[in-house]
Formats: sequence, structure tokens, C-alpha cells
Amino acid sequence: MAIDIEHKLKILPGLVQRISAEQAFHYRIVPKKMAKDVLILWTDAPDPENLMDELKIVLDFPVELEPLPSEELQDFLTANYRQSHKNQHTELHYTPDFLEKILINAKAIDSSDIHFEPYENDCRVRFRLDGKLTEQFKVPIKEYPTIINKIKIKADLDIAEKRLPQDGRITMKMDNDEFDIRVSSLPTLFGEKIVLRILNKDTESVNLEDLGFNDSELGRYKEGIRMPNGIILISGPTGSGKTTTLYATLKLLNDSKTNILTIEDPIEYTLEGVNQVQLRENIGLDFASALRTFLRQDPDIIMVGEIRDVKTANMAIRAALTGHLVLSTIHTNSAWSTISRLIDMDIPPFLIASTLNTSVAQRLVRKLCPNCKKRDRVEKSLFPEGFNPPENLTHHYSPVGCQKCHHTGYHGRRAIYEIIPITKKLIPHIKNNVLDIEDYLEDNKIPKLRDNAILFVSEGITSIEEIYPMLTN
Repeated sequence: MAIDIEHKLKILPGLVQRISAEQAFHYRIVPKKMAKDVLILWTDAPDPENLMDELKIVLDFPVELEPLPSEELQDFLTANYRQSHKNQHTELHYTPDFLEKILINAKAIDSSDIHFEPYENDCRVRFRLDGKLTEQFKVPIKEYPTIINKIKIKADLDIAEKRLPQDGRITMKMDNDEFDIRVSSLPTLFGEKIVLRILNKDTESVNLEDLGFNDSELGRYKEGIRMPNGIILISGPTGSGKTTTLYATLKLLNDSKTNILTIEDPIEYTLEGVNQVQLRENIGLDFASALRTFLRQDPDIIMVGEIRDVKTANMAIRAALTGHLVLSTIHTNSAWSTISRLIDMDIPPFLIASTLNTSVAQRLVRKLCPNCKKRDRVEKSLFPEGFNPPENLTHHYSPVGCQKCHHTGYHGRRAIYEIIPITKKLIPHIKNNVLDIEDYLEDNKIPKLRDNAILFVSEGITSIEEIYPMLTN
């Protein structure tokens, strides 16, 4: 069911910037307009005269105040400002357009997920921004069932079922932008926890060149995906950007002469010209059975959302052996440990050696806000015990936080890659399940994840804190 949201709450950017988020929430003010060098502000303050005198001093600018009902003022606040980085969270009350308000806020700061979490006295609403959850609002617990039911109805879920998890989907339209929302409900002690995953259908910004590859890595990766058959595997934990890399790859390979089939869970982007299939395990449509059918559909390229089990791994190997290019993901810590994972799935090493083209590992790190990052000297105590930073790394940058980055110190994310082409020299290592190929990588000038992570720090792209997990492996 599609919903049209007409956004009437936006304030002109120039006016928004005159008032910081902290000032807006603290004084309960939003800018209305400029009139003859006087800033007109809306407020619901009970004593506007005293507030106006204080604001003239705080803002160092002539102001006038106009009254606005609290509910309307709150709508403008939440639509135009993210709550202060201090632990002051706005209580949000249910209205018929509650869901639309939440989505306007989430889209305004490029949030990927919205969490509704019920507790004894209230419900916490958190947004995932650049991979990290931040609390935004609290909702009175007595109003929470109404919110749940509205979300469930829009997602075609059973509102009477409160004991079992459910999954659904909503299609939304906002400011001429159409996107899907994946809905997941989970019964907890004080009620159902709801998570909304915002799935943007727009693939215009999904390009390999923009993900984080350097020139040599991009060259190695493109060489692998240009092969007519074989397997490209991308490894990493959940939320490391593997699926985005796959979509960017398909976008590059997609043309009128190529038959591309995908089996996904879920379908996160819509790609014109690509035949995309949604996984439905409840009716027997799993990765392995879809792959079996794909081979009868005359494919050139097959994308499997994830290799989870032995059946899927075997079918992917079979597809690669019969002349198809297979793209997929797998959960391992590094590009080379993918080999051991496949061997653990009882895939014979000689089959891995003859089908695997390129093994990739990736992680996502938050990029430092260029407006407020701070330059500091490198201290060895900042790194994990036993790790020795390069001697030429003398300075690094730390997050600070400002209004432009919503007081997080970071803005946006970028992928860090480790790319190992499977060459003839590596075949004996695969057949013998050699766990350590440090010498091979060094001799062939193939950087590991930690090498590229340190490079990101030296270039001021991200912080030591963000890459810390990669330095402990």
C-alpha cells in the first residue's frame, strides 16, 4: 500500500541554520521568517516577553516572538532539527500522521533503521545513523499499542497476533521519492519491538567508484568480475556494506546482452533490466532451489544474496563450473578465511581452486565530519596491545561533534576493502588449506584490511576508534 506524504513542515535552510538544534529544543523556538533584519520566531513559551529579552542576548540578533500551539511547534522542531546531543529527548505523542512524522525525521538525517522499543513506562524511538543507534524520542507507553497497530495495518500484518514475530513491507512516497520499508515485529517483555528498515529504491548513487576502492583495488576487482565464469565472494559481518557492493557490481555489468538473475532476502534496490527474485523459505523457495531453477533460465550472471549452507555452496560451485559468473556474500573475518569456511562446508579444495575468481573482505567505517574533526598526535596507547603503528603515522584526527554532523563527529560512511585475486600461485595454498599467506600478500603488494584502515586514518578520512576492531585481528 503506497502512502503519499506532503512535507509542509520544512523551514528554509538559511533560517534553520540561524538557530542551533540545542537552542531550538531548549528554548522551544523555531524560525518563521526574516522581516527587516528582525528574526521572527515561533514559540509555545508561557512567558514570551522574558524569553525574548533572553534570546536577544543569546542570539545577539533582534528577534520577535509569535505564539504557536505546542503540538504544531513540536512538528516543526522534529521535522527540521535533530535533538541535542545531550540526554534531553522529546516526548512524542500519537497523532494520525505519527508514522509520517517519524519518517520525515529519519529521512532528513539519512537514517537507515527506526527502532520502536517498549519498556515499562514508555517506548524509546531510536534511529540508526551511519551505523550507530541514537535515541530520538520517547512515546508514552499507553499510546504505543495504537502506533503498533497502525504500522501493522500498513504492512499487512496480523494485528491480533502479539505472541509470534512477523515480517512485512510498506511502500512509501515522500517528496517524489518512492522507497520501501521492511517491517519486523518481535514480542518482548513489555510489548512488541518494531524495527523499520528503510530501503531506498534509487540506485543512482550506487557506483563502484564511490564506495571506497582505491585505484589498484578497483582494477583488481573489475578484472575479477569481467571474467566470463567463476565465483566472486564478498565477506564481512552483517552491516558491512556487502550487498551495496554487489548491487554496484550488477549495475556495472548490466546491459541488454546479459541475462542477470538474483535471489535476495530482501530485495533492497530495484535494478532495471535485472530479474530479481525474493527469497520465500516458508514455501520452499530458498537459495539452493532458486539456483537450481536459475540454471534452466539461460543466465549469464547469477547473484545469490548469501551462501548460508552446504546446499547453496554446492549449487554456486555447480553454476560456476557450468560457465556462469556467480556473485555472493559469506560471513568470514577476512578474504582468505573464506577458503577455510568453504572447506568447512565440505566443498573439495580442488573445486574451490578451480571456481573462485576473487575473494573480497570489507568493513564500513564512519567518515569524520570535515567541519569539526580535530588533529591530534598519535600515541601508542590509542592502539590495541601488541599493535605497532607505522612510524610515518605521526598524527590522526578525532571526532568532535557539531550541528552539521548532528553532534556525532561523523558524517557518512565509506567501505574498506581487502581484495585477493585467486591466481595459479595460490592454488597449492588452497588445496593444502594454508591458513597464513602474509608473505604472499606482501610479495604481491596486496594490502590487508588493517593496512587500508591505517591509510584511512593517515588521510584523515576516519578515526582510530572506528578502525580499532580491524587492528585486533
